[in-house]
Amino acid sequence: MSLVELIAQADDRGLAASGLACLDRCVPVLGGDDDVLRPLWARLAEGGDWRGPLAEARSALGAAPGDAATAPAPGAGTSHEATTLTRRMLDAVPAGPSGAEVREWADGCSVAALQVHRLLDTAHADGTRSVAARREGRTDAVSTLTSPLVAAELRRQVRILELLANKGAGPVGGLRQALDVSMEGRRVLRAVVSRRARGHH
Repeated sequence: MSLVELIAQADDRGLAASGLACLDRCVPVLGGDDDVLRPLWARLAEGGDWRGPLAEARSALGAAPGDAATAPAPGAGTSHEATTLTRRMLDAVPAGPSGAEVREWADGCSVAALQVHRLLDTAHADGTRSVAARREGRTDAVSTLTSPLVAAELRRQVRILELLANKGAGPVGGLRQALDVSMEGRRVLRAVVSRRARGHH
């Protein structure tokens, strides 16, 4: 199934984990440490409201959009756009991991995470249209200059939704596997962000 189809069929838990995983992989763009969203994963495994851990994560990840701390450095337009997309994901996290808001948030996170990876892969010219085509599984509509970062992020999103749809793993087991997949992606993006930072100096 395409990514769009997997999101359409996912239950609340799968959607919440999918959205959280997209945000988790993009945390390096905000300069956050690897464990900043771990309390949200724990609350998702336990069930229930995650307002407390969410407030702590937002505080740890710094200033709101428009604050001086988020102003782009000269020549850092692409990085600033990636930062803005990631912060919007964080700002839009629903108060609890269930309900209609979660589906909209998870779908938005899927698009935003793919766009962040596209923006940070300077060697390839994957366009917005290509990202949409990839989510729908329309490979014939994808540019031949496909970003390897975008392709890898798409595979991770699909893999996480498949893991969470597999009832045999159990709810906690599926979440643990999803977190492992997301951690791998976060390491990749952290390396990309570090390379770009060195390149600007």
